[in-house]
Amino acid sequence: MDDTQIHTRISALVAEEHSLRERAQHGAVTPQEEQARLDALEVALDQCWDLLRQRRARREAGQNPDEASARPAAEVEGYRQ
Repeated sequence: MDDTQIHTRISALVAEEHSLRERAQHGAVTPQEEQARLDALEVALDQCWDLLRQRRARREAGQNPDEASARPAAEVEGYRQ
């Protein structure tokens, strides 16, 4: 995935998050369904942002950014903020 594709994916995930919250406000999804999907969206977003950071770091180090790959959810979610 290149940077543009990653940004497109991020935009789609954010749009889904907004749609989900709106549907939850109207009672179209249960609070449990909303929370489960929000948790999954958060992980996917974290993975996308991590991949962008990896690509930028590789580019700055003179390496091929296309060799960066998405890290597993458990690894990305274990990072300290």
